[in-house]
Amino acid sequence: MSQPAAKEINLLHANLCRAVADPKRILILYALDEQSRNVTALADSLRMPQPTVSRHLRVLRQQALVTTEREGASVTYALADRRIIEALDLMRQVMNDALRQRSDWLLQEGGS
Repeated sequence: MSQPAAKEINLLHANLCRAVADPKRILILYALDEQSRNVTALADSLRMPQPTVSRHLRVLRQQALVTTEREGASVTYALADRRIIEALDLMRQVMNDALRQRSDWLLQEGGS
């Protein structure tokens, strides 16, 4: 894959990175990876106030990370594309490796 252009990077940041910049939105995405749910079920499972979950779902929906399906008066949310979970998992691996390297470096510095 070629190096992305500045415009593409700006779009990536504006759309995707900002959407996953909030830890609560990441938790919502992981919960939806387990199963599709309505706002009340998400709020209960994540122990968050329903208005908070609704606000974060609106952001995720605007960025096309979640989809909705109306069932009578209830709206069920689902992941739009599971690759977002794969990307989050990859970022977690990078973070854990960086923390491990930093810890190893600090131990070596302390032992010098």
